[in-house]
Amino acid sequence: MYFEKIEEFGNLEMSYISDISGGYILRNKHILTNLELNRFTQFILEKCVYGTPIFKLGSGGNRILVISGIHGNELSPQIANVKLLNNMLEKKINNTLYFIPFASPKSTMNNERAFNSMDLNRSAHINDSISNLIIQATDELGINFVGDFHSTAYNSNPGRECVFSSKSPSPESYLIANYVARDVGCEVLSFDYAGSSYKGAVEDVCNLNHIPAITCEVLSPFASVGEGSIERSYLQLTSFLSYFGL
Repeated sequence: MYFEKIEEFGNLEMSYISDISGGYILRNKHILTNLELNRFTQFILEKCVYGTPIFKLGSGGNRILVISGIHGNELSPQIANVKLLNNMLEKKINNTLYFIPFASPKSTMNNERAFNSMDLNRSAHINDSISNLIIQATDELGINFVGDFHSTAYNSNPGRECVFSSKSPSPESYLIANYVARDVGCEVLSFDYAGSSYKGAVEDVCNLNHIPAITCEVLSPFASVGEGSIERSYLQLTSFLSYFGL
């Protein structure tokens, strides 16, 4: 995977996971209303027109991937991820961070859960799905840890703020989940073995590949932005990074 250095934004580098998933994200009125449209954010959105961009900051240490937008209608984590990327842009980073703020820009644009009728959190094991391409990138980039950030609505599954993890075959998944849950004040939902409940979640496929991963959920109505949900997702994001001393 070739990363291009973006001179305008210091040490930022970027590449693409996919070139078939692009979308005009600001057509989603909830994103437009809640996203701070500075020059860097506009740059991110411009790149999303052409596919799923992945951004890189820092070098050395752990290689950590932060994902949001696997479900396009779960908006708060995507907005929080862009905010985090903005805030990390000028910091000295002692690890290597990769950010995918909009995993499926087309789905986010349309405010839809799925990408072309495919649930990307049930298809990470299916060759060349968008989520599987992310999995392929974790292998190519030598990623050590993954955080996947979602939102959940009342009366859905799980329907409450929580952190998903598993105890095997990547036990550090469980340790990370407990750290984040204690830090932000939410529940841990853990499985004894990754993928035992259903197949194809990004977190599970990573854990099965011996890359410790968690999935964080905040409460927010689907296809909308609940009050305080961006802030709660941002806390989860920063807590995940603080586990690694960031």
